[in-house]
Order: sequence, then C-alpha cells, then structure tokens
Amino acid sequence: MAPRLAPFVWRDVTQVHVVPGVLVVLVVLAVLYAWAQHRVPGWPAGRLVAFLGALATLAVATQSVLGIYDRSYFSDHMIQHLALIMVAGPLLALAAPLDLAAALAAPVRRALDSPVGRALTHPLIAFAVYFVFIPLTHLTGLFDVVLTHPAAHEVEHVAFVAAGYLFFRAAFGIESGQHLHPGLRLVYVMAAVPVDTFTGLALAMSSHNPFPAYRTLAPLGSTPASILANVHLGGAIMWIGGDALMLAWAVPIAWAWVREEDRRTAELDARLDAEGR
Repeated sequence: MAPRLAPFVWRDVTQVHVVPGVLVVLVVLAVLYAWAQHRVPGWPAGRLVAFLGALATLAVATQSVLGIYDRSYFSDHMIQHLALIMVAGPLLALAAPLDLAAALAAPVRRALDSPVGRALTHPLIAFAVYFVFIPLTHLTGLFDVVLTHPAAHEVEHVAFVAAGYLFFRAAFGIESGQHLHPGLRLVYVMAAVPVDTFTGLALAMSSHNPFPAYRTLAPLGSTPASILANVHLGGAIMWIGGDALMLAWAVPIAWAWVREEDRRTAELDARLDAEGR
C-alpha cells in the first residue's frame, strides 16, 4: 500500500511526478510518428500537431501533480480521466495513427481490413465500449482494484486513452473504415453525453463513500466526511466537465456537417444547371 500523502495545497501545483519509462515511451512515439509522416508523401502536418498534443496531454495527466494525487483524491482522478479520454483520445483520433501505420506496413492494413479489425473499429463497437467502460470503471468495485494495484492503475490509463480514441475515431470520421453520415456523427456524440451525466450524478449524490480504499489512501487527516465530499466533487467534475468537453467536440463535428451539406447542395445546383442547359 502506498504511503499516505500530505493534503494538497495550491503551492503543490508545480510539482512533477516523473516516471522515466513513461517519458521514454512518449518520446519514442513522437519520433516514430514524425518519421512515419516523413515517409508518407502528402500526410497533413496538422495530424502531427494533433499527435504531439495527445502525447503532451498524456505527459501532463501522468507526470504532473495530477499523477501525484490521482490515488489520493477522487476529484484529481476525475480530472486526469477527462484529460485522457476526452482530450488525449480525441487528439489521437485527429492524428489518424492507424492509417499512417497502414500506409507504411501492409500487415497493419491487412489487419484493419480483416473481419476482426473492421469489428474493433466499427462505430457501434466504439460506442458500446464507451457506454460500458465509463460506469464500469467508476461505479463498481473495479475502481478499488485500480486504487490498490499500481499496475492496474497504469493499465486503466491506457484503457482511458484507447476508449477515447476509438469513440472519437468514429465521431470524426477521418480514418478509413466504417463511416457515419456527418449528421449522424453529431447524434453519435450527443448520445454519449448521458453516460457521463448519469455516472457523475450517481457519484455526486452518493450518500456514502463507494470506494473503501480511500480510507487508507486519502491524504493524512482526511475524515469520512471529507472523503465523501471529494467523491461528490469528483462526480460533479465528471458530470459538468465531461458534458462540457463532449459538447465542445460536437462543435467542429456540427461545422463539418454544415460544410458537407453546403458542398452537396452546390454539387446538386451545378448538376441541375448543367441539365437545364
């Protein structure tokens, strides 16, 4: 069991939690993506920016003060969770890493085109993963397992990013595979909002501490009342913050839909004009 930390104070916000292995992985991924982009002619530079943004978000979420208190405060965990699944995940989807890998490696392309690959990247599967993953990891005993087992905690971080990537991969429709109609992408995103709302409200309205591990992991001096209050705060962060981030990502998706409809209207008008002439 990890030693209990002193309570967080605002001067702690500049602390860092450097895990060399994680930093090495992030640097290697950045170098590999930049190298792969250079090997694929015409690959948009903006996708490299999105990929680096995703890696930067991962670094902040795990190597900053967020990584220090993520097992001590439920509210900290929720901020970290939102950063991973709703910031790093979408940025990763905008970077289209699977398409880049497939452009360089035929085995990757064959894997994506296989029945298993098509199923794993299907929008319905991505939505189902998000729909189940959020409440499963926050409203069941699985969260206590994550708190008490550091290895499980690291696996959860990866799972958060993967779930966010798969969900927003379908929402953005940038990478190859099964695509939704631009208007349906907006419906797809909005349909996921109740997941965070329900989970956040369930935690914010809890009458007791649902995570017994916090009795030994909460900061020194914590009382049952303060632990429960922090659970309530975490639930509010998930509810309000999660909904706000999801709505923020809905804006460019809606804009893309409007542009697509404008394009189709212009094509139809041009065709009708040509037929009239």
